[in-house]
Amino acid sequence: MKKNRNPYEVVCEDVCKIKKDERVLIIANPSTAEIAQSFYEAAKACGALPTLMYQPEKTSFDNANEEVLAAIKTNPDVCFSISAIKLGKDPGGAAQPYKTDDGQEFTHIFDFLLDGKKTMRGVWTPGISVDMMKRTADIDYQELRGRCKKLEGAFKGAVKVHVTAPGGTDLMVPVEGRALLFDDGDFTSPGSGGNIPAGEVFISPLVGKNELEPQMDSEGCQGVIVYDGSMTFSDGDSILETPITCKVSGGYVSEISGGAEAERLLKTITEAESRAIQMEKDKKLKEGQGAVYKKNARNIGELGIGLNPAARITGNMLEDEKAFHTCHFAIGENYDNDAPSLIHLDGVVRNPTITLIYADGKERAILKEGEIVL
Repeated sequence: MKKNRNPYEVVCEDVCKIKKDERVLIIANPSTAEIAQSFYEAAKACGALPTLMYQPEKTSFDNANEEVLAAIKTNPDVCFSISAIKLGKDPGGAAQPYKTDDGQEFTHIFDFLLDGKKTMRGVWTPGISVDMMKRTADIDYQELRGRCKKLEGAFKGAVKVHVTAPGGTDLMVPVEGRALLFDDGDFTSPGSGGNIPAGEVFISPLVGKNELEPQMDSEGCQGVIVYDGSMTFSDGDSILETPITCKVSGGYVSEISGGAEAERLLKTITEAESRAIQMEKDKKLKEGQGAVYKKNARNIGELGIGLNPAARITGNMLEDEKAFHTCHFAIGENYDNDAPSLIHLDGVVRNPTITLIYADGKERAILKEGEIVL
């Protein structure tokens, strides 16, 4: 490894392995200009052909600028989304999803090129700061990938995951047939990508029974989540002063309680529900999809485990969800493309105990009170 490199060079050279003459698109906001410019310089030093463009900050409900979406459609080799909150939605993709040859549908051009066609590499850093880059980007990626591989092996054959925590979380998560996904800092092949800082594994729980989508036959997640670390809302992230308790039944959040932050979460969810119905009326969603998006605004879309030793809970979810001794659950859209929603709200649970349950009834603990025990 070269010495005296800055974290931007580490990401471009080691994480993405950007090569000479590759086209690199960097999308930023004025508030992330310093970071975006540093990535531009690091990509240029690799011999790449970088392009840097700015748009206003976007919340969970805002659309990306048309020019930004048009730039992504040029299918760059690598696309960096250096956003203060979100990249922004793709209204054209929501109204008429992009389809792969095998019939998969994607509502955003970024996801279509990354996960569908697998022609692009991607990095997204919502809420990144200069301090976070300095502390968390230059880590031992080989060690991180080793942790991810061990967890991948443990998850093979698991049908359920039982998560408990001192704060009161007690949730059964069905995962049979789902694949464990990585954010392990290896974004070197077309179709690969993730966050910087990297450092988590995550899985989409099976979607609960849904009269709107009869093919769903899972009972879904069951139990209680008590978020006691931090939470994502439509307008940003916050460390929680008062825990948020979410009762979960049939895979969906049925009740939310706590203090002002619980009310803030409920407001974000109900806004996503109402916007989904209005978008269908405005023909911004296909007929019938408004009800689906509304239903999935309460879906448990992700269980993730933090694996970056340099990360800590700061009130910025980009870093918080990577912190050791934590797991996180997302409310809303999942990563298996079968629970579309306008939101994906991550929330952190401290010091969880996570036990895998296999088809033969055997159990295996992978975290005990936040400590990895593989």
